[in-house]
Amino acid sequence: MKRMITIGAAALALALAISGCAYNTANSQWIPLIDGEKGMENFNALGGANWRPEAGAIVADKSTIKGSSVLVSKRSFKDFEVYAEFWADHDTNSGLYIRCTNPTNVSSASAYEAQIWDQNLDQARSTGALMQAATVPVPPIYKSGGRWNTMEIYARGDHMTVKLNGVVTVNVMNGDHKSGPIALQQNNGWIKWRKVLVREL
Repeated sequence: MKRMITIGAAALALALAISGCAYNTANSQWIPLIDGEKGMENFNALGGANWRPEAGAIVADKSTIKGSSVLVSKRSFKDFEVYAEFWADHDTNSGLYIRCTNPTNVSSASAYEAQIWDQNLDQARSTGALMQAATVPVPPIYKSGGRWNTMEIYARGDHMTVKLNGVVTVNVMNGDHKSGPIALQQNNGWIKWRKVLVREL
């Protein structure tokens, strides 16, 4: 049975203290998947989104198909931290997937998706949620539209945390998916990724 957990302020503060993945450019352990307009060669593209390097980032804003398109990393990860910088429009539906157990058919059923979607009709699964594993407070307090944001994900064993702009949005124990590639989604609207780095634990 899947376990879905949301946590209170005290637990959030504890998670922030013990499991932050503050990015340090001097730390050579970080693996750059995207660095400005560089990095498309680190991914396989699935779906019809118009992924391209542009204006200092890897971007997509439309697709030839209806539904999700993803960039799937060629490398797989088990225990790790992710640091990402992204820009989303107010109506963007996107996300950052981790531990994609089926790299040819990435979805929130076969991976963990850190949600980027301010306008999700299911507000408990709007921006900052970890789809199928942890929700966020309703009404939503985490927003990403119309600006550059940071997202940090920590995954060691069954323990995962998600930070949006330095604030812990998820602290959860869930063992559904153990390892796999990282994927970047474009489902609707503009999404820009100007930095995605991974550090194995």
